[in-house]
Amino acid sequence: MNKTALLFAGQGAQSVGMGRDLAAHYPLAQALFDGANEVLGYNLRRICFEGSEAELTQTENAQPGIYLVSWIALQLLQEKLPALRFEAAAGLSLGEFTALAAAGAFSFADGLRLVRKRGCLMQEACEATPGGMAAIIGLEEGPTRAVCQEADVELANLNCPGQIVISGAADRIAQACELAKAKGAKLALPLTVAGAYHSRLMAGAQPKMREALATVALRSPEIPVISNVTAQPHGTGSEVQDRLVEQITSSVLWERSMRYLLAQGFTRFVELGPGTVLTGFMRRIDKSAQMFNVADAASLEASAKALAR
Repeated sequence: MNKTALLFAGQGAQSVGMGRDLAAHYPLAQALFDGANEVLGYNLRRICFEGSEAELTQTENAQPGIYLVSWIALQLLQEKLPALRFEAAAGLSLGEFTALAAAGAFSFADGLRLVRKRGCLMQEACEATPGGMAAIIGLEEGPTRAVCQEADVELANLNCPGQIVISGAADRIAQACELAKAKGAKLALPLTVAGAYHSRLMAGAQPKMREALATVALRSPEIPVISNVTAQPHGTGSEVQDRLVEQITSSVLWERSMRYLLAQGFTRFVELGPGTVLTGFMRRIDKSAQMFNVADAASLEASAKALAR
């Protein structure tokens, strides 16, 4: 019997027009966009469908937008396949909130409010402590850690073999890129981001995020949800709160999270939300894993048909 895990997209997957095709084809998607606008009190649908790339990329818009489109993808897949069973979930950074909502740790509406707040707090931290990030391609974790120590930056994402993202002050990121290339990295590419996510420069967002989480009823997930911080399943509601606060400054242990699921016998993974970044990571981690994705009407129909077999 195939064990199925859901994977949810993180920030950076956004693109103008995301969700529009789903809303055009499925009344449930349109209703969920309407409901999200009511929860937030502004027109997130317009930003997702028609907003400029600059507007959508703003952290306080990208985070609830990706969360919403990913949630809609899951609801539509379940509408098509009511008998579909999934035994675990994980999400990349922001996507961890969607995974927790899918697992019943908090309601969809509470999660939407939380990711909007998270986006605003992270944007404030970016403006208070300017920083940057870079992708290091073709250099393993050990040498990359040495680069980080020398340049005084941090490992932000351990995504898959040969791809690590670093984070820190902008001038130090430039230095780290040069050091990485000197150590044999194939590429060291500065990323177009608002700040130094998953580093100590985001620490200013943590106290208010803890306050926001304290206003929400947090429950133990109904299925295992893999924490970015520990690469192990979340525990109680209070532990969920702690991990989500820590996640703001901690490294995202994505490769280890996927290897944990693979070791638990998971063979099918469904990426939900815009883009196919997580599918690409898994192909570098384990080519034998079955990957499906739901981002628009065509991918929904194709994945539903394949998963029904």
